[in-house]
Amino acid sequence: MAAGPGLRRKGAAGPLGSPSVRQGLRRAWQEKHLVLLEPRYTPLVAACLCLAEVGVNQWVIHRVAYTEIDWKAYMDEVEGVVNGTLDYTQLKGDTGPLVYPAGFVYIFLGLYYATGRGTNIRLAQYLFAALYLATLLLVFRIYSRTNKVPPYVFFFMCCASYRIHSIFVLRLFNDPVAMAILFLAVNLFLEDRWSWGCFCFSLAVSVKMNILLFAPGLLFLLLQRFGLPSTIPKLAICALLQVALGLPFLLANPVGYLTRSFDLGRQFLFKWTVNWRFLPEEVFQHRAFHTGLLMAHLTALGLFARNRWHRSGESILSLLKDPAERKSPPQPLSANQIVFALFTSNFIGVCFSRSLHYQFYVWYFHTLPYLLWCTPAQKPAHLLKVLILGLIELSWNTYPSTVYSSASLHLCHGVILAQLWCGSPATEEARRPSKKAE
Repeated sequence: MAAGPGLRRKGAAGPLGSPSVRQGLRRAWQEKHLVLLEPRYTPLVAACLCLAEVGVNQWVIHRVAYTEIDWKAYMDEVEGVVNGTLDYTQLKGDTGPLVYPAGFVYIFLGLYYATGRGTNIRLAQYLFAALYLATLLLVFRIYSRTNKVPPYVFFFMCCASYRIHSIFVLRLFNDPVAMAILFLAVNLFLEDRWSWGCFCFSLAVSVKMNILLFAPGLLFLLLQRFGLPSTIPKLAICALLQVALGLPFLLANPVGYLTRSFDLGRQFLFKWTVNWRFLPEEVFQHRAFHTGLLMAHLTALGLFARNRWHRSGESILSLLKDPAERKSPPQPLSANQIVFALFTSNFIGVCFSRSLHYQFYVWYFHTLPYLLWCTPAQKPAHLLKVLILGLIELSWNTYPSTVYSSASLHLCHGVILAQLWCGSPATEEARRPSKKAE
């Protein structure tokens, strides 16, 4: 019994945990000059910011006019399913045909019924505000585990971004839904719950295909953690969920479903591009340009996988072996190893994207603080990183995009990519005990 208080005092000194809310707040007050600088205070700052975001979202919903872009089209598309149409080639809205996988249909079918067939826009906005807060909680949990980013940065990630609030509660796009599920999957990976994580990852893909930008990083992590033989069942979970969700539509018209919902060759309109405005339109639409971007994307992924994600002295081909058969003893993956591979995989995809539209900002917005602060830097560099965040935000808030805004966006992406390549590897300051893998 006498050991109890001693253990509690020891726990209070840990980087994240505390024996009680009262003691945690007392310590934060004593070290108030460090609250915004030390990553261990991320939970406290996150709680304050989430409370503030309740008011911010309430203000945005009531004070800023809702703008109709895709919500009505989403409702028209799922209404076709309600009316019995399962042929994907026959499902469309006022902005064009349905081009998202089946998971999108089921989720927005629920929103269709919850909002009175899509007519109660205010309720839909509140539902997306709740989704925004849930996304923040999932993101903050990731940042608490990685213990890299100084908490003051989260003020820029939350209250300062007009575009992200607009994407969630003023535009009601499907991109935030997919990203919220993706961040849930990342949290499951951090808990060593790889089977459930793969399930949620596949569910996110079924809402929107941009989640596949994380797939190279996930495949690398699965091979590193399990080796090829044990990775195959995890991939099977992803594949089987896609089949199960799409089955009604596959039975009606398999070719139509696959070509519409997983169309990788879809053309984008030049007038909506955020990142390639400085190019002539004929270059933007040219197949050779698209091929060049794809090759650059694959090359960057290969280089990062070989030199940045893979840290063992063995060949990268050793990942195909069972971990027990490798020369180096198998080690549990740290939070930073997991997050670094996933977030850089997605960021590389964004950098070499054929086109970025305004709602695509949410694809990587919440990962930017980690990408900028995951490698050590001198104090003057912190100001430069905040400046990069500001320039990226400014680029995404320039409508319509200009030569200068798109060039500025590429410049910022290039600086981040160079830092990720040249910086020291992501490490874990305090490794948590690993749970038994699924």
